[in-house]
Amino acid sequence: MASHIKNRVLMLTLVLALGVSTAVRAQAPAAGGSPSATRVGIVSIQDAIANTNEGKKELEALQQKFSPRQAALQSQNDEVENLKKQLQAQGDKLSEDERNNRIRVASEKQKTLQRNYEDFQNEVQQAEQEILNRLGKRMLEVLEKYAKDNNFAVVMDVSNPQTPVLYAHPGTNITKELIEAYNAGSPVSAPAAKPAASNPPRPAGTVASRPPAAGATPSKKP
Repeated sequence: MASHIKNRVLMLTLVLALGVSTAVRAQAPAAGGSPSATRVGIVSIQDAIANTNEGKKELEALQQKFSPRQAALQSQNDEVENLKKQLQAQGDKLSEDERNNRIRVASEKQKTLQRNYEDFQNEVQQAEQEILNRLGKRMLEVLEKYAKDNNFAVVMDVSNPQTPVLYAHPGTNITKELIEAYNAGSPVSAPAAKPAASNPPRPAGTVASRPPAAGATPSKKP
């Protein structure tokens, strides 16, 4: 679950709902002030939020909260897989009634696992979204100040795949700078590094969403 959460860090596509446009325009400086803003930048706002000290702390707490259910899903998944293996190995040696009974039991457990897995995914995504929205308000303030101080006219959020950016030079990506600016104004210290945990088991036939890796810029094709 850690990669699902921490690549979203937990995980793991999300759409940041800040209630603002993905393009943030810096306000023009007052008369007699600094030159007009002319620079254009891009940012992966989701990655910026998730990789701040505060974001990491929140997501670690989220991982701990859902770890027991992750372990339960793993146990359920192992049980279903063992039933399938036993049926495959012993199927031709079983009576028709016994074989049908085992198929029924395995099918019911598979359906239960599927429901539990989908509930788990939905709850994790909702909890992550709440964190992104809450910390996003503060990140937006940091972004606006950084844009004004560094003469950015436009900053576009490329964490949304619908953002119309076909190409951007790496030098225009200010994700790292925003993380540093956010941390500089936050009392939360960096959490201790921990080994990544495995993702929860995904039942056969399901497709798990994967958010972009931290700091990555989604590729755009015309």
